[in-house]
Amino acid sequence: MQRDPLVLMEGIDKSFPGVRALQNCRFELLPGEIHALVGENGAGKSTLVKILTGVFQKDAGRIIYKGKEVKIPNPRVAQELGISIVHQELNLMPHLTVAQNIFIGREFRRKGFPVFLDEEEMNRRAQELLNTLHMPIDPRTKVRDLTVAKQQMVEIAKALSFNVEVLIMDEPTATLSEAEVEELFRVLRKLKEKGIGIIYISHRLEELHHIADRVTVMRDGQYVGTLDIREATIDKIISMMVGRNVYVAASKTRDERSSEVVLEVKHLNRGREIRDVSFQLRKGEILGLAGLVGAGRTEVARAIFGADPVESGEIYVRGRRVVIKSPADAIRHGIAYLSEDRRRYGLMLGLDVESNMVLPSMKDFLSFSFFVNRKKAQEQCEEYVRKLRIKTPTLAQKVKNLSGGNQQKVILAKWLMKNCDILIFDEPTRGIDVGAKSEIYRLLNELVEEGKSIIMISSELPEILRMSHRILVMCEGRITGEIDASEATEELIMKYATMRN
Repeated sequence: MQRDPLVLMEGIDKSFPGVRALQNCRFELLPGEIHALVGENGAGKSTLVKILTGVFQKDAGRIIYKGKEVKIPNPRVAQELGISIVHQELNLMPHLTVAQNIFIGREFRRKGFPVFLDEEEMNRRAQELLNTLHMPIDPRTKVRDLTVAKQQMVEIAKALSFNVEVLIMDEPTATLSEAEVEELFRVLRKLKEKGIGIIYISHRLEELHHIADRVTVMRDGQYVGTLDIREATIDKIISMMVGRNVYVAASKTRDERSSEVVLEVKHLNRGREIRDVSFQLRKGEILGLAGLVGAGRTEVARAIFGADPVESGEIYVRGRRVVIKSPADAIRHGIAYLSEDRRRYGLMLGLDVESNMVLPSMKDFLSFSFFVNRKKAQEQCEEYVRKLRIKTPTLAQKVKNLSGGNQQKVILAKWLMKNCDILIFDEPTRGIDVGAKSEIYRLLNELVEEGKSIIMISSELPEILRMSHRILVMCEGRITGEIDASEATEELIMKYATMRN
């Protein structure tokens, strides 16, 4: 028997200055359903759910919730209705406890002494919420001491504290290990059994068959169609998403390596995060860096780039020992770093696209030592907007208003403009749709063909296997294996990734 929709959005339009974000969109969510919402970056997914959660107001259309048309003027009204969202960038206060985060703004007060918080009651209520989902988390723990996966569970518990009936998950598995993904799926299935409707936004199409009941596809701000998961092959979803054939799987890049070593790291150490790490990077090579969450991959990258100090070790660039104590030192020696946390370390969100792109290369655009040649800067920025297919109405658009994938492309553009020869890409395709992934794979191949050298950190083993010439595997701060691409398999990588010393 057909169930009545929990949420029905029809004819939804939304425009911003210079761009039409949504046009005649529709979306339906049933009770006890996990409904995947997919599309390329800029397709309108985030705008649609922001309208449902009261962050944006629709220009046209209607929202039917539990059989009645509703107005959702702000997020508080959405929460009161039972609609909550868990964002990709978690909105928790790290210095507060789990319980304090769950009930922030709704704290329990001591009876007879309302000026004092009732911490015991908050801890008890928080524990009840966590127990219903079988989450082994102490409500008195500070959030900063939890893993990203457990922080996400706290966000879900916080949503449940509002008696949630619609839960929106935005890229929930982007930073999780395989074991953590399974734990998240277990929790979502439990919520589904309780009749909660879940909107699941993800670029990882291969995981949809493990968790979703239906898939709705958006493209260029419009509704394309909805598929039952049983008929939603990855090829069919991709075709609907992009409206063209996309080569999703990265082809093995041509082996253009020379014997020239452009970067050598010797005996790098930093506590237990980096333990006696040594390796070489050759000209025209993509060196994959694999390992489980917490293996030390990002720590090594940040140490080479001068973002974090090291206790000991040596770095050689083109055979010459260099001292790198800051990112400015690294850039001066031709080393660039694209961080896995683009919002925190890669962008200045309040500035426009042009400013973010030219920032590392500002000296290259100066005339008479102190005037910026705006025409030259704009021409270069426009070239990379075209080359990377960055979806932005103008160069004056603030980066914070771009989709996550387009933000990632802006960071990539700024380092390509700087023309560094050694590029460290930390999770370069995280949060990026299949079409954009294909473009970035193509760009990486072009870069190494031009003689540039790349260290690529990725948690996606198929990506590591298809893009790398060589693969280094880390576990607990050490390099536990080095594998040539011709011999590499997922099983071998995982063997080294779990080889504790």
